[in-house]
Amino acid sequence: MNARVPLSPTFANGDVSHWYRSGGVPEPGPRLDGDTRADVVIVGGGYTGLWTAYYLKKARPALDVVVLEKEFAGFGASGRNGGWLTGDLAGSHERYARTHGAQAARALQREMFASVDEVIRVCAAEGIEADIVKSGVVNVARTHAQAVRMRAAVEQARAWGFGEEDLRLVDPGDHLRVAGARAGTWSPHCARVQPARLVRGLAETVRGLGVRVYERTPVTEIVPHRALTPYGTAQAAHVIRATEGFTARLKGLRRQWLPMNSSMIVTEPLPASFWERVGWQGAELLGDLAHYYMYAQRTADDRIAFGGRGRPYLYGSRVDARGHTHDATVEALWRLLVDFFPAASASKVAHAWSGVLAVPRDWCSTVHLDPATGLGWAGGYTGHGVTTANLAGRTLRDLVLGEESALTALPWVGRRVRAWEPEPLRWLGVHTMYRLYRVADHRERSMTRTSALARIADLITGH
Repeated sequence: MNARVPLSPTFANGDVSHWYRSGGVPEPGPRLDGDTRADVVIVGGGYTGLWTAYYLKKARPALDVVVLEKEFAGFGASGRNGGWLTGDLAGSHERYARTHGAQAARALQREMFASVDEVIRVCAAEGIEADIVKSGVVNVARTHAQAVRMRAAVEQARAWGFGEEDLRLVDPGDHLRVAGARAGTWSPHCARVQPARLVRGLAETVRGLGVRVYERTPVTEIVPHRALTPYGTAQAAHVIRATEGFTARLKGLRRQWLPMNSSMIVTEPLPASFWERVGWQGAELLGDLAHYYMYAQRTADDRIAFGGRGRPYLYGSRVDARGHTHDATVEALWRLLVDFFPAASASKVAHAWSGVLAVPRDWCSTVHLDPATGLGWAGGYTGHGVTTANLAGRTLRDLVLGEESALTALPWVGRRVRAWEPEPLRWLGVHTMYRLYRVADHRERSMTRTSALARIADLITGH
């Protein structure tokens, strides 16, 4: 590691994530041993799969539900993310409205807001302790160009019918003080969560409801009514794919969703004097308006967990499942953290890790179920999966049970998105996009408007 990054004596790189440090990485449960039948088979033991299993069993306790997971429940993005239980839409209002109308797009956004509270409700009802605190989210603008984009975003929210109670401009130091902040917004629709505790608690809950969870059971292919593994075939009327960033590993789905990497570091616990100095007295989440954006939370034990993009994409849609983070990425995240909070320079980095999220070609999430084949899926959350997975689970419940509802009428249901380009085009496109974003952020330090390079990057990948 570069000597410019101060590391804790117990520094770890990878090993899933810091979120598992306190309780340890769980020992995987039993794997599938031979062929089996069920009413519903779910492939993937993360938030989407577990929420779907939960709501199905709560609605129909007699249903036989099976979850198949390659490693252990919560191994993927569900145990590695930044802990943002956010109401931000996983997609574009305009794109959803283009096919289903503005009212449908607004309905989807309102359901996202409500899903934050639904997760909190279930955790309270089921006794899942996940350090959840709903203090909202603060976004800061640190350049004039970012401030212009921020004001435009608030105006756009008003045009979509979302008022001051959903998103409002605030003075930069109202909730916390970020060095160089020129403007800020605050929204109540966000809560801090300890991601690993949430997914592990959810896994225990669904097991208690009678869901059969098979770990150490990789699924190699999904076909109508069947999920194929090296140890046996799971058959069911419905087979749900809930593999998010790992979808490209399945046969025939390499170009379905792009597996995008995101990386994080976490500091050692910071003293009370630090939090007083920066004014971060609550559990607000923190983001910014840069193109190469960051995200952060104050953890329950007074650390800063700070994330952003590292090496965004590996050639051929490969995935580094072990979460090792490159030295240059750790250094870049540390420099940015200290740039935001100079007083944090007295701390050290305790852990670095990476995870993978799924990005559809149009950057809009989807939920789907084909009654003819029994095949369904949800995902492509573009980094907003902690909350969106809950909404997906409830929607898949209604689709599987054949119940028409307000959820099944939402515009992301049945949405068809074309595949990503073959290599080397998608590798070149993604890396060009992020190179342009980095340069655009640098240029905007002395600009009063959004750099044209950022607009070119958006055009390249359809962001």
